[in-house]
Amino acid sequence: MPSPVRERGVLYVVATPIGNLEDVSERALRVLREVDRVAAEDTRRTGRLLAHYGIDKPLVSYHDAVERRKAPELVEQLLAGASLALVSDAGTPLLSDPGYRLVRGALDAGISVVPIPGASAATALLSVCGLPTDRFVFEGFLPQREGRRRRRLEELRGEPRTIVIYESPHHIERTLGEIEEVVGDREVVVGRELTKLFEEILRGRVSAVRRALAARPPRGEYTVVLAGGRSSLLSPSS
Repeated sequence: MPSPVRERGVLYVVATPIGNLEDVSERALRVLREVDRVAAEDTRRTGRLLAHYGIDKPLVSYHDAVERRKAPELVEQLLAGASLALVSDAGTPLLSDPGYRLVRGALDAGISVVPIPGASAATALLSVCGLPTDRFVFEGFLPQREGRRRRRLEELRGEPRTIVIYESPHHIERTLGEIEEVVGDREVVVGRELTKLFEEILRGRVSAVRRALAARPPRGEYTVVLAGGRSSLLSPSS
């Protein structure tokens, strides 16, 4: 008698905390407990999260350097019936994090891809930035090469929507300096260590925030929310 054909698995794209471990939903924890394995950008960090909640699951390393090779392997496992949770280092996968090839491959193979929403540094800072958020553009990390980076900033100079940028601690002062020079000394909000014990949010003109950051050691990833080219701040009575 032939063995029954196992149904295809499901790929869950699971948002995890960006700092505070309490910022994870009950649904996310349930999915992490129920899947066969977890594909993680940083297995050590994800391992600590799982251990905190008493979850014991096999972890598969899935970061930028291995994505091209690992994605087809994971799609084959999904086709064979395994269920998989994709998580990033922190926050929502695919937002400047690995995962595109896996999600695209799963969709092309007819596999269900289910979002498990939650924390994101971009939306966390947007919600408290005080700049217009009815329209915004997410840039993620700017190009590392100086020429390409400056050309991208020149393209953003006339962007009317609020702009969201990610930056590393080692490059934040450089990036703010180039923004001031190329885009202009406009309103900006910079957040670091969001949701953590030493969370800090700086507001003001680019020049002032840049000087404030230069006076302290860089720490953690930075999220930058920059006013659009024709942004007008409305008073509460407007």
